[in-house]
Amino acid sequence: MNHHDLRAPKGSNKSRKRIGRGHATGQGKTAGRGTKGQNSRSGGGKSPYFEGGQLPLVRRLPILRGFTNINRVVYQPVNVRDLAGSFAAGEQVTPEELAEANLIRKSTDPVVVLGDGGIKTVLHVKAHRFSASALAKIEAAGGTVEVLPLKP
Repeated sequence: MNHHDLRAPKGSNKSRKRIGRGHATGQGKTAGRGTKGQNSRSGGGKSPYFEGGQLPLVRRLPILRGFTNINRVVYQPVNVRDLAGSFAAGEQVTPEELAEANLIRKSTDPVVVLGDGGIKTVLHVKAHRFSASALAKIEAAGGTVEVLPLKP
């Protein structure tokens, strides 16, 4: 078999209907649109939203209401117990260090430190936000906390 012998399977290449090209085609005169009425006209028809005056499905469903806050800040959470298990005493913990330790996905996203678990190691933690319990636990262990500014 050669390259020039290859053919598409029978019936896979179908020629398009040439509508409105005479009655011999079977799609002449009204071109398959019926006689008269809104849908027979050019530009006619109703929007997908319209359901004959019935309350449309989009308005009947309670989902997708409200609005999307464009100023929403999505923080990457890190718990105090994760810090204690991943870093040595006296070490500086920044978003870059957290990303290297696979505790967060991207170092460019804002980080929040939450207070789940305990910590006994002295750490110098830099993050964009701290929960009250996390702040208390880090400082009780002898560590320091620095709040980083959010990038606009």
